Amino acid sequence: MSDAFHPNGDEQGDGQRRRRVATDGGAFAYDTSERLGRVEPSATLAIGNRAAELEADGVDVVDLSVGEPDFDTPENVVEAGKAALDAGHTGYTSSNGVPELKRAIAEKLRGDGIDADAEEVIVTPGGKQALYETVQALVDPGDEVVLLDPAWVSYEPMVKLAGGETTHVDTAPSFQLAPALDDLRAAVTEETALLIVNTPSNPTGAVYSDDALAGVRDIAVENDVPVVSDEIYEQITYGVEQTSLGSLDGMTDRTVTINGFSKAYSMTGWRLGYLHATGDLVGEAGKLHSHSVSCATNFVQRAGIEALRNTEEAVTEMVEAFEQRRDLVVDLLADAGVELAVPDGAFYAMIPVDDDDQAWSERAIDEAHVATVPGNAFGAPGYARISYAASEQRLREAVDRLIEHDLL
Repeated sequence: MSDAFHPNGDEQGDGQRRRRVATDGGAFAYDTSERLGRVEPSATLAIGNRAAELEADGVDVVDLSVGEPDFDTPENVVEAGKAALDAGHTGYTSSNGVPELKRAIAEKLRGDGIDADAEEVIVTPGGKQALYETVQALVDPGDEVVLLDPAWVSYEPMVKLAGGETTHVDTAPSFQLAPALDDLRAAVTEETALLIVNTPSNPTGAVYSDDALAGVRDIAVENDVPVVSDEIYEQITYGVEQTSLGSLDGMTDRTVTINGFSKAYSMTGWRLGYLHATGDLVGEAGKLHSHSVSCATNFVQRAGIEALRNTEEAVTEMVEAFEQRRDLVVDLLADAGVELAVPDGAFYAMIPVDDDDQAWSERAIDEAHVATVPGNAFGAPGYARISYAASEQRLREAVDRLIEHDLL
């Protein structure tokens, strides 16, 4: 019998046990990987699950926890998806994406000032997959990745799954990057493997100024550090212009631009995103892509072409509605004596709450039946994130309930 296998169910390799059997009841017990033990489930999904449980029991929950537009996918995009199905586009595509979609993405990026070519694009099932592949391609065990807090809940787990460690730079209370540039400069060194920048920001809605992004460029170039620019909310801004980091001098070859279709085109369930990078990154990330997801869904990619080329009016209408809701939320909270950093983009706001934001959010959902996400999930204790991707009526109800239960 091979030394690598033992009849009691233990599997041996290099002298270390990797799988065990629970002999008491005779049932097999998985010895799961150490890397998964380093991360927790998504806090936003956990809150969403709690809201779903209450709603299943007949409770009316105002769910402000979900990062999802409450608008239908534009009809022309839906029709393009149907047409693609009717045309038989249901098989595999080339791993990195349908050529016409990659060309459309490159064209869009060139419009943003990034010198992009179609062969520098990987089309992914959602922007989250693009981020995951990028982190896996650039981060080794023990590597340092710098995050700007508050930071989206999945950045740090992705780094941990790659074996890396995170260093955090706090941007509270303004949530703007410019006041924190000195702290960022102190945090980033030649030993830093990666810096992740997200503007417009989830969870704060902050849009970083051109001066702040120029500061990021200087820090990255001085320390020869690559940067991920997560621009998934780049079309959802209010009275300010979003600048793509990769368009700045010196940043084209050191910036991985991440974007997708979920937010601007209300296509969350379609699962379509992409990354753009130069050099060897696309080839290396493409290895993971080909061995994991194979390719993004064929007919969804065809709908993505339509979204990029023919949805300007629908996007404008949605952004205008979000801006009205933002203004409503700011006014309602001001009337309740709560001041917050006014978001310039996305559809989130960070509400200052009790120091124990976890307990506050639990009270909000269990007592007021309003679902929010505690700030600690984003590295921002003392805050709760709300999404105003909800009707004005529901936003008013949410604030009224929070006031009624002495949460504001």
